[in-house]
Amino acid sequence: MANAASGMAVHDDCKLKFLELKAKRTYRFIVFKIEEKQKQVIVEKLGEPTQTYEDFAASLPAEECRYAVYDYDFVTAENCQKSRIFFIAWSPDTARVRKLDGIQVELQATDPSEMGLDVFKDRAN
Repeated sequence: MANAASGMAVHDDCKLKFLELKAKRTYRFIVFKIEEKQKQVIVEKLGEPTQTYEDFAASLPAEECRYAVYDYDFVTAENCQKSRIFFIAWSPDTARVRKLDGIQVELQATDPSEMGLDVFKDRAN
């Protein structure tokens, strides 16, 4: 089991199944769950390649947080078949989110430009 920086362990099966999705397209999606008692992230559901986006959306609980990856197939304007793997942090409004009390704006960023002071200013209004 690999340890994440947060102290939460990630079960080896999570990485293994993701590598299978990425390399072999074995799954359409993977839903990950934080197992509170064992303090680890585990695989909760594997979507077969024939399953649809609707199947994926239905597998996310209405009142609990999850992480997921989804293998999205599409056709470009040039008529080329493509695929992109999306990472989703599922956090419904009805979930018991473990956040700091008093947070007024939530911001997700993947590089420094997405959290520049101009972004802060735009989001503060």
